[in-house]
This record gives sequence, C-alpha cells and structure tokens, in this order.
Amino acid sequence: MYAIAPGSPNYTSSGTSKFIPEIWAAALLENFYPSTCFTDISNTEYSGQITQQGSKVIIRTIPETTVRAYVRGQDLVYDSYESPTVEMEIDKSNYFGHRANALDKKQADVDYISSWARDAAQRMTIATDVDMLNNIYTGAHASNKGATAGKRTLSYDLGAATAPFAATKGNIVDKIVDLGSVLSENDVPREGRWVVFPTHFMNLIKKSEIKDASLTGDSSSVIRNGRVGMIDTFTLYESNNYTGVADTYLGAAVTAFHILFGIAKATGFATQMDSVETLKNPREPGDLIRGWNLYGYKVIKSQGLGDFYAFKA
Repeated sequence: MYAIAPGSPNYTSSGTSKFIPEIWAAALLENFYPSTCFTDISNTEYSGQITQQGSKVIIRTIPETTVRAYVRGQDLVYDSYESPTVEMEIDKSNYFGHRANALDKKQADVDYISSWARDAAQRMTIATDVDMLNNIYTGAHASNKGATAGKRTLSYDLGAATAPFAATKGNIVDKIVDLGSVLSENDVPREGRWVVFPTHFMNLIKKSEIKDASLTGDSSSVIRNGRVGMIDTFTLYESNNYTGVADTYLGAAVTAFHILFGIAKATGFATQMDSVETLKNPREPGDLIRGWNLYGYKVIKSQGLGDFYAFKA
C-alpha cells in the first residue's frame, strides 16, 4: 500500500471510510508438490486383480530348475516342482476430510472445493510415496547392502549403521557403477534398472565428471540442460520424499539416507480403492467431503532390490 501523510484521509480497506476495497485474486495460489516415483520403480500389474475383492494378492513365482551333468547311459532324474507364492497384503490406507459450509460456498468467488480435492489427491499420492520409499529398503537382499555387498566378491561398501558411505562429487559416479556391479553379481537383469536419489545427492552427480557432455554421450552437458537421465545401467530418479536417519560418521553427527536401487520387478504395488464422497453435514448447513485410498506393497524378489546407505559429505 502507498504511504499516507499524517492528517490525510485513509480511504483504503484499513482505514475508517474503506472507499478503496481489497481485491482478491480470482484464482487460488497453486501448491507445489514433491515429485513421486513409486509407480515407476515397482510392478503395478497386480492392481487390476485386487480392485473388486480380497484383502491380499497371491503372486505366483517361477521355481528354479535344477540342471545336472549328463553321462551317456545314465538314468535321468526328473524333478517335480511347485510354484512358490508370495502374498501381498492390501493393508495400508490414507484419508482426508474437508468441511464445506454452504454459506461460504455460496458467497465465495472461487471454486475452492475443487481446489481442495485436487490438493488432497496430490498429498495422498505423496504420502504413499513417502511410505514406500522409506520402508521397502528393509526387504533388500543381504548381498545388496552393507559394507561388504556383492554376492560373489563381498567387495562393495554400500554403507552400514554408524558407518554410512560418505558421498562426494568425486566418488558418486563410481559408486553408481558399484551399485550396478552389486546387482549383476546377484544375476539381476540389466534392463529396467533404477536408482532414486535425494535431491542433494543429485546435486553431487551434476557437479561430478558427468557435467562434461562427452562422458554421457549427450549433445550438451547436464549443467546446461538439467537432465541426468542414465548412468551406467541405471535410470536416475530424484525425490524429496526420503526421510533422513540420524547417525554418526567418524564421531561426527550426520544425516544418512537409505537410497533405493534395483528393478521394478523386485517389488509389487497395488491400489484397491481410490474413493471420494460427499455427504450432508449433520451439524451445520453444507457438506462433508472425504476420500481415502487403500493400497499395499511387497518386496517380491529381494535380489532385485538394494539399499545404498549414505550421506552427503
């Protein structure tokens, strides 16, 4: 508001006369949301099977065939196999609730109810992403985590409690290559590999040697176009939905993260219900608007999931 000299009349909305009203923007300010990636890093094909009924998904897996050396004239051994199953419980849920007064809704100059609903949907998606990103690391294969990762060589330091890996721009790209080697030692396919980094780790990656376009094969460096894309066999994702872990490194307090890497077929995700409904408010004129979603996730093939425990040094 412009300045008003002492003794001059104040015609603005803060003055006595209020001849000059406040003008409110016709549109609500848009919220900014952290990006989500749980549907990109997990197998979602089971959602269609759980939509109508049931509290769990029974996932059939392929048994491992036994291969034997053959000697001419010997009697062959024939095995009988059963298809092992994995049960994925649909046991997690989020909800929201809004109260919309009928008088406020009638007199409002914007459709704030629709904006609330859109915001709620986004925030439930984020809550699901936070839940999955910060919990499924516990299902990673024992050979895909820890200070001696690598099923065949035990030679890769992926960090451990009280000894998280100290990531810098000088070592982060080499460590991504190590993540690929860890999966390869566990016979994980090269196609479809991913790793989800916290945003400040992506900062290290962009400042590493890949800022030179010739190292990534791109026509322009990542400093110019902001895209990291793929390194080694991994598609890189960036997320603000990780929760840090208070830990120590060489006696100093640090915040470490369980950084996920693997392939989508290692985990399953299914949503059974996404519902929004409106009902009359019994206490005052207007409506009650509520919505919820019901979902579940499960580590199906642990050898396809890894846990890189690190902090930004």
